Amino acid sequence: MESTNRYDENYESQYEVHWEKLQQGLANENLEEFRTEFMDMHPYDQAMFFMEQEKNIRLQIYSYLSPDEIAEIMESIELEDTTSYITEMDPRFASMVLEKMAADNAVDILNELEKDQVASFLTIMDKDAADEIKQLLHYEEKTAGSIMTTEFVAIFKTNTARQAMQHLKEEAPDAETIYYLYVLDDEKRLVGVLSLRDLIIADEETRIEEIMSEKIVAVSVGKDQEDVAQMIRDYDFLALPVVDFQEHLLGIITVDDILDVMDEEASDDYSKLAGVSEIDRPDDSAFLSAKKRLPWLIILSFLGMLTASLIGRFEDTLDQVAVLAIFIPLIAGMAGNTGTQALAVAVRGLATGDYGKQGKIKLIIREAGTGVITGTVCGIVITGIVYLWKGDIYLGLLVGFSITASLVVATIAGSLVPVLMDKMNIDPAVASGPFITTINDIISVLIYFGMATAFMGFLV
Repeated sequence: MESTNRYDENYESQYEVHWEKLQQGLANENLEEFRTEFMDMHPYDQAMFFMEQEKNIRLQIYSYLSPDEIAEIMESIELEDTTSYITEMDPRFASMVLEKMAADNAVDILNELEKDQVASFLTIMDKDAADEIKQLLHYEEKTAGSIMTTEFVAIFKTNTARQAMQHLKEEAPDAETIYYLYVLDDEKRLVGVLSLRDLIIADEETRIEEIMSEKIVAVSVGKDQEDVAQMIRDYDFLALPVVDFQEHLLGIITVDDILDVMDEEASDDYSKLAGVSEIDRPDDSAFLSAKKRLPWLIILSFLGMLTASLIGRFEDTLDQVAVLAIFIPLIAGMAGNTGTQALAVAVRGLATGDYGKQGKIKLIIREAGTGVITGTVCGIVITGIVYLWKGDIYLGLLVGFSITASLVVATIAGSLVPVLMDKMNIDPAVASGPFITTINDIISVLIYFGMATAFMGFLV
């Protein structure tokens, strides 16, 4: 552990030295000094340095680096930031940067821009690069087609290992990955896959169809990106081929693209669970943050008014036994908490694909059992506490039974609602934490005051 810490300290020290020299090179307008230091850094560190600079300094950096070098930096920066950097560059320089980027990454950036900006960049671009990007732009967002890359190595099954190796050497510099080679028939349909290792150890005159694997796992071009991520996770692939309905190979999706998808989907689900349409960004204004949060808050406020009106219906009960009001927050809060716990388990399981059709039923049954156990234990504990506090065993039993019933119902609701939404092809994360909490507030109030009214004779 000590040696690791020393390594980290040395690395940070070297990084600070690089940073100071880079700042000095920019300040002195010393191109050679800046490039020497900058090229000695890891691409991620280059990106971090670049992002820390003001716009006037970034414009200076553009003049010091080639489009190829800037493209490598852009690959290490979040999509939301790259769009602003691309638009601040000279349009001709920006178009060359987009040309040098992986086609799928360039498409991601262009999808964030206005249509006239996209058209402008495509017009300036090299025709071959522009045609490739246009092809990917046609696919619907968040599908396999929108995140695939067309930079892969394909060989024909009739090739020999020698021919395939020669073709690989020619294509490798521009390929996204060379660890898988995709095998096509004469009509360019995907018929097999070959690993780089198998190609290396094969006899040079062996035909590819003799050593390829015909066990192909591919995805349709219209497949949802979340399902694609699930497949890559399940099969432990480094890349996954994308085909059309006739099995023609259109592109591949690599694991680094899937990591971005998983991060995007996780952020999206988290924001929905938190009851906002999007996760707030650090540079969002107060007005923009409020705009994102207000829709859910307004909806929840109406649901809250429903809870208040329900309590109003039991005004006579409260007038006769005012002490009942003390325990409303306790019962509603516990129901909301347990419902949110069940919701989190259900949404996570559905998002990761851990539950099949039978698994969903087992999930609901398990959560119902969990609700019974936790509700019973909490009910017994609360009954004892209320009795010792207020000296009224009937009040204690009322609060205890209400908590037991509320926790059971809230747990079932927390797991059942996402499952039903998933069955209706609605994102389960929409059943957000605040939404489930508010619904459980209503249910727990009905249970509590319903029981209190029914057994009023024992309380008065």
